[in-house]
Amino acid sequence: MNAPTRSRIALAFAAVYVIWGSTYLAIRYAVATMPALLMAGFRHLIAGALLYAYARRRGAARPEMRHILPGFVIGGLMLLMGNGGVVIAERTVPSGLAALVVATVPLFMTAIESALARVWPPPIRLVALAMGFLAVGFLVDPSSLGGGDTRGIAILVMAAAAWAVGSIYSRRAPRPPGLMATALQMLSGGVLLLVCGSATGEWGGLDPSAFSAASVAGFVYLIFFGSLLGFTAYAWLLQNVTATAASTYAFVNPVVAVLLGWLFAGEPLGPRTLLSAAAIVASVVLITVGRARPATSPARAR
Repeated sequence: MNAPTRSRIALAFAAVYVIWGSTYLAIRYAVATMPALLMAGFRHLIAGALLYAYARRRGAARPEMRHILPGFVIGGLMLLMGNGGVVIAERTVPSGLAALVVATVPLFMTAIESALARVWPPPIRLVALAMGFLAVGFLVDPSSLGGGDTRGIAILVMAAAAWAVGSIYSRRAPRPPGLMATALQMLSGGVLLLVCGSATGEWGGLDPSAFSAASVAGFVYLIFFGSLLGFTAYAWLLQNVTATAASTYAFVNPVVAVLLGWLFAGEPLGPRTLLSAAAIVASVVLITVGRARPATSPARAR
């Protein structure tokens, strides 16, 4: 297997940083008039089916039986519990605060990877993670966001933890090669989300005539950009860089969300945001430097 080029890694990071930063706003629009779990389920099911068809057309083999259970485990952790938790929480928690809470993903990943490798993270990575998390906290003032409800924030914390576990497990689990692995995860997660949406009675509240244009646009955007481009890029990064490095999107996404709000919704962009953005970019650079040290890299220590 050829090593990925720096340009491909840079493009994948750019997709995850920018696209996923915009999905918080898209989710907010989508769940405004759509049932949350059914919306997320159909989003991933449609994206997974399209990606599956594309992979098969390019000659990919069907997933083997040994891939099915790990696919459902990854889909359950990352898409049902992770993404599903976010869409449920965003019914009551502002999107900016949701992005802030999800920024704990790298902290969960670092703790899990270090425990599995039985080593402490290198000091530079600890400093970078602490600086990034503090910068995100400084970026979003909870009092200015209405605070959200306690239940919604607790759901977001659990969603971040589940996403971190699923991301790390996906690096070790039996997977089909290439895009087929991502398609299987999306299909599995989509099925699980639809099952949970059905179990919670969301079909009873489904009224397509009540869908707003903004919700439909958000839903379509989530399928093609959030899932097909963003999630595929993230799944590829998990196989080519450390999970902690891949998870740095959680530091950048809130910055992107604030910038989009400034550009399209007239939200203020002041010194607080600019200082936080500078600190976040610096933390990403430090994490990249930290993961370049082979002696302490969790991906090589196991």
